[in-house]
Formats: sequence, structure tokens, C-alpha cells
Amino acid sequence: MCPVRYRPQRTRHSHDDAPDTAEDFARLAALPEGPEREELSGRLVEAWLPMAHRLAAKYRNRGESLEDLEQVAALGLVKAVDRYDPAQGTPFVPFAVPTVTGEIRRHFRDHTWDVHVPRRVQELRNKVRNAVRELTAGLEEGPPPVARIAEHTGMSEEDVAAGLEALDSFRSLSLDASVAGSADDGFSLADTLGASEPEYDTVVAREAVKPCLRELPERQRQVLYLRYFRDMTQSRIGEELGISQMHVSRLLSKSCERIRRQVEHERRAARRPAETNSSRTGRTGRTGTGRGTPRATGAGQTPRRTPAAGSGVAAAA
Repeated sequence: MCPVRYRPQRTRHSHDDAPDTAEDFARLAALPEGPEREELSGRLVEAWLPMAHRLAAKYRNRGESLEDLEQVAALGLVKAVDRYDPAQGTPFVPFAVPTVTGEIRRHFRDHTWDVHVPRRVQELRNKVRNAVRELTAGLEEGPPPVARIAEHTGMSEEDVAAGLEALDSFRSLSLDASVAGSADDGFSLADTLGASEPEYDTVVAREAVKPCLRELPERQRQVLYLRYFRDMTQSRIGEELGISQMHVSRLLSKSCERIRRQVEHERRAARRPAETNSSRTGRTGRTGTGRGTPRATGAGQTPRRTPAAGSGVAAAA
């Protein structure tokens, strides 16, 4: 029987191209602050830069470009070179790798979230994401339920729900992005946001009637005030002013009609310069001057109507 020969295992360095910089680090530790120290520190960073780039490459395809990750790793390497003390007896690689890796992870934690969430929620997200990967590895079924993830991780269902919600906070969607299932009709996410605000019309009506109210006679202003600002009935207004209810009704109708005509006149006057400019712009190549021609309304459109004066007075209240 042939004897078995045991060969001692060779300790393989984690980085085959690791430079021998022990003497440089010892000299760097003895140098005071100044140009010579900065120059030596720069040479050390340049010598160990391939190691930093390899660490950065482990985090590629996570939403950040490799060039940005290499820059972050280089920053961590600079910090490692400045903080390393060879007198502690620890080689540079075991000291530098956690420093560079920690800098990359901090970059992901602090600068790559489109919606910033607390650090605790970020950690919950990582645990939930890893648990989902483990539970769905090799399976074609959908994502596991919250209770199963909580049982797998030992977390509460509330923490699992927070982690699942944070999964969608790392990257945000553009408002121009198509909604799921509507890629053909061009329905975007922006179309699902916002709604008509009825108070805008109230603001427009209130501002339109303000100057008209100031020009009314005192009696008519008082009737409008009691009706629309004090919410009094016509009968009570008549008792308050010593007039009949019918007279109050006539004053209200007369005042509202006057305000409505004045508001419409002002809007036509404001619209007339725009129509004149439009007529001048499109006059070339046409027959006639286009003056006095009413403004055409496009298909499916209706002319904008002036709101009733009564509603404008009520809005002013």
C-alpha cells in the first residue's frame, strides 16, 4: 500500500497582485503632515487601487454605474490608507477591505434611495428581500405571504410589511411611465394623479364680482350682503329694511343681472385684443380682413360661459 503524502496547504493571498507596501506604510506612519506625506499616501492609494475596483465590481448591477462605485471605493481606500497604523500588527488588506466595503454600503444607504426612508426600515427591507429570495428560490410561485416571511425571519408581521413597502422606495417611476396593462393606449402614471379642483372656479368668481359689488348703490349692496353674506331669507331682509319681500326679490334680481352684464363686458373687452392679434397673425393668404367674424369653436368644444352672478356673489361670501 502506497503511503499517502500530505502536502501542507499553501496560504493563498486574497489578492494575487497585492503590492508589497509594508515599508512604505511604516515610513508613512513616521512622516509628519506635509507634501512628502501626501505624495507617499497618493502612491499607496494608486498601488492598492485595483483591490478597491475589485470590491466595487461585487456591487455592480444594483442600480449604480460601475464608474460611480469605483469612485466611492477609491474614497474608502483613501480613508483606509490615512487611518492604517502598521504598529497594530494587522496587515493592510484585512484593515482596508471592511473600510472600502463599508464606504460602498454607506453610499447605497444614503445616496441611492429615490425616496429616503429611515435606516431601520432600510435594514428591514434587506432582511425581507433576502427572505423572499430564499423562499422563492427555484420556485415559480409568486411572492410568499407576509405571515410566511415573518415566520422565516423571526420578524413581526408589521416589520415585514414595512420592509415590503420599502422595496418600492429604492427607485421611483417617472410620471411619463405607462401604467401596467395600458402600454398600447398611452395611459401614463401622470393621468392617474390629480383631479379637478372646484374651488378654483370659486376663486375666479369671487375676484370677478368684487369690483362690481363696490359700484352698486348702497341699498342693493345691503340687500346682497344680508342675502349672501348673512344668509337671511327675503322675508327677513324685508322686515329688516322695512320693504316688501317682492321688492327684495326685484333688488336681488336687478343687482345680480347688473353684475353679470358687467363681468361679461369686462371679459369680452379682455378677450378682444387676443382675437385681434390672432386675426392679424392669420390674415396672410386669406380673403377679407376677418373683422367682425365671431370666434369659431372647435369640434367637441363649447364656448366658456360666465358663471351666474348670484353664484359669484355667494362665492365672495
